[in-house]
Amino acid sequence: MKENRLVVVGGGFAGINLAKKLAGKDQFKVTIVDKNNYHFFPPLLYQVSTAFIEASNISYPFRKLFQERDNIRFHMGSLIKVNPESNTIETDTGILSYDYLVLALGTETNFFGNPNVMRCGLPMKTIDDALNIRNHVLLRLEEAVRATALEDKARLSNIVVAGGGPTGVEMVGMMAELAHKIAAKDYPEAASRIGAIYLIDGSPTLLGPMSKTAQAESFKVLSKFGVKIMLNTLVKDYVNETVILSTGESIKAATLIWTSGVIGREVPGLAPEVVARGRRLAVDEINRVKGYTNIFAVGDIAYQTTDPDYASSHPQLAQVAIQQGTLLAENLLRIDRGQAPKPFRYNNKGSMAIISKFKAVVDLPKGSFKGFFAWLVWLFIHIIPLVGFRNRVKLAFNWLFSFLTDDPTLRLIIRPRKKEISTQPCVKVDGNSSIDRAASPPIR
Repeated sequence: MKENRLVVVGGGFAGINLAKKLAGKDQFKVTIVDKNNYHFFPPLLYQVSTAFIEASNISYPFRKLFQERDNIRFHMGSLIKVNPESNTIETDTGILSYDYLVLALGTETNFFGNPNVMRCGLPMKTIDDALNIRNHVLLRLEEAVRATALEDKARLSNIVVAGGGPTGVEMVGMMAELAHKIAAKDYPEAASRIGAIYLIDGSPTLLGPMSKTAQAESFKVLSKFGVKIMLNTLVKDYVNETVILSTGESIKAATLIWTSGVIGREVPGLAPEVVARGRRLAVDEINRVKGYTNIFAVGDIAYQTTDPDYASSHPQLAQVAIQQGTLLAENLLRIDRGQAPKPFRYNNKGSMAIISKFKAVVDLPKGSFKGFFAWLVWLFIHIIPLVGFRNRVKLAFNWLFSFLTDDPTLRLIIRPRKKEISTQPCVKVDGNSSIDRAASPPIR
């Protein structure tokens, strides 16, 4: 029996589900390539960034996950280049050969060409990003309680979140909860809560892709918490800790969290014509990159227009990635047996977002609902996909304790990045200047 060398670049939802489906299938020797040595659960990153759960609750080591699967290997490294002519990929830790290559790299934060936002704004795409936000916010609050001038207290404790999609809404909701129920206990030096939380989005509604029920509920609940919601408004720049808006207004804020958009990760070595809108890779009905016979793309980076219900490609959601990864594994087995592969058709199971404690919104193909029951559904759905029984138990216990006490104990300032302990403020740079923030996250 021929052994096919399958290299999977990216251990997110798509890559991990593909590998799990092929585990134990001796006709494929699978190598997972990722810059991290762990798989993590992105929908709960915002709870790590707000010190509600530990990073370990939503992470699991690749090597432990596949330690009893002889045909699965892990290679820690970042993709540098694909060499289709030699069937190899170059990583920063070595060169790998393949018979089949699956690109499941996902996306990275899109700063829309704004160097100041890129330099001083805080993205939230990785565990490192989430921990950095936690460190940054806690450090600014420590500075705020030491400040003597009211304008400095306000600037240091103001938080602006750019992006009113599910990530932005969930982030703001959790921060509003913490501000109302924990700030006074943690910071008794502050006579009153001076800072404000802002949510800014360029569209006329929050949760744009979701139902009107979800949009109205999110606006109502967040407004009740005192969140300052600014719609039909864009963040144009971020200079000297001042958020400059498209309306001509500005907000003094030491914290700008950027959840406004994503863009596909670059894949050097592929033909330029396969790069589609949003820097995604154009694929056919079985997720094969157009123009190649043995290179595939799945998940957020795949741009597929062959699904009759999604002629403009699929939404960049976890369920799409999971279903594409699973079907591609089945199709690779079919191809190996000489059978015809099946085209991908997305089974839309709905979408959801948590707004605050005991309040969430859920959109299903046959209707929408909100409130406590929606929150329970959200809780259940987000525990089930976690890898490892121990992770589920830890997360459930931590959630229960935090919700009952309204006082999680994870507000720790750990390994702040160098820029966080610098006394130099963020200053304006032009588009041609060098950026001293860390480079965009390496390709997974």
